[in-house]
Amino acid sequence: MKVKSFFNIDLLIFFSMLGLMIIGILFIYSSGVTSTGIVISNEYVYQIVWVATGLIIFFLVLFNDYLVIRKWSFYIYIFFIIILIFTLFFGKEVNGSKSWLGLLGFGIQPSEFTKLATIMFLADYLVRKKKSIRNISTFFVAMLIAFLPVVLIIAQPDMGTSLVFIPVFLIIAFMAGIKKRYVLFFFFSGLLMILLGMLPAWQKYISKEEFIFIKILVTNDLFLILVSSVAIVAFLSLLGFIFTKRYYFYWFMYSFFLFLTGLLGSLGVRSFLKEYQMMRLIIFLDPSVDPRGSGWNIIQSRIAVGSGGLLGKGFLAGTQSHYRFLPEQSTDFIFSIISEEWGFIGSVAVIVLFSIIIIRGLILINNAKDSYGHLVGTGIIMMIFFHVIINIGMAIGIMPITGIPLLFVSYGGSSLWTTLISIGLIQNIYLRRYRY
Repeated sequence: MKVKSFFNIDLLIFFSMLGLMIIGILFIYSSGVTSTGIVISNEYVYQIVWVATGLIIFFLVLFNDYLVIRKWSFYIYIFFIIILIFTLFFGKEVNGSKSWLGLLGFGIQPSEFTKLATIMFLADYLVRKKKSIRNISTFFVAMLIAFLPVVLIIAQPDMGTSLVFIPVFLIIAFMAGIKKRYVLFFFFSGLLMILLGMLPAWQKYISKEEFIFIKILVTNDLFLILVSSVAIVAFLSLLGFIFTKRYYFYWFMYSFFLFLTGLLGSLGVRSFLKEYQMMRLIIFLDPSVDPRGSGWNIIQSRIAVGSGGLLGKGFLAGTQSHYRFLPEQSTDFIFSIISEEWGFIGSVAVIVLFSIIIIRGLILINNAKDSYGHLVGTGIIMMIFFHVIINIGMAIGIMPITGIPLLFVSYGGSSLWTTLISIGLIQNIYLRRYRY
């Protein structure tokens, strides 16, 4: 099906994303201006280049049938898995993470593109497995597709980007028709891993009191006894269900296997999370634990957001950013600059533009006439939603610091191109809604 006119796309989404990109360029420029008015960064020039080239790619994606693109989804996915492996060995290290490749003087972050590649292939796989969608084997293969890139990205290490894959996987799996109990098991076991993994650090830095359960978690012999006990009860519950077919045995088994997964996963969390990553979670609970170290970012961001008031201090008149108190101000904390210089009104304007994209996006994908388009669109909207909630929440202190950029707005070509391609796919799906 050929698209006859650009004006057939959803213009609300198009102009909302255009508005966000313009705001991004303005505040990337602002982030590079000192208190004396001297421009010390040309990041805004690079961002203009990324926007211009990104829009070209947006239209290329828009006018090519997404079902034709679907045929290449497996190869695109494998390509980026190979690139992630290559990056681990030959990538450029930035801020302690080897997640960048140099290309013609620009830095490319393959993990950003891998998010979209995973959404496309995961959707393709689940649509092809429609008849066996409720089988646990289908769930495990889907989980493998989603978490192969997660493992490679964590190895870089880049915890923030890896987190995006989790809600995307959950929503696509749920919408595809995978059993809710499998999706909930994955969600709650992951939550348990993080909570149990954090408890020893919480006790050390915040509570400073000794708890018996936490002592069991950090004492090898006691931890082994606990894990063995939970595993035995889970296994006996499984036998009970097999021989009696009574569902209370099934739910006993489900609950204890859930707890067992959380316990074993918490050991991995404590083993693989680096000290600074664990401290990010701790200072989210209490920034005063390390106000001049790990807590500095969130404290300065809160000051910037709060000092903006209703109307802000005015464009280029912010103090937190121009006196260089605010860290990573063109990327992770660009929303803080917007809040300081444009105030509550400017912050709400940004949130409204994102809300238009998300709400209109949901409406558009709801009109998709095929399962693949619906699943891809759902994954993309969840990816955007997660980025917005985490980044803005991070800036105002209600979410942990993860290094996730504010899409369309933060400096960076990889995330911008990925998002423009993603919106191009949603518009592509919408344009072809009358195919069937």
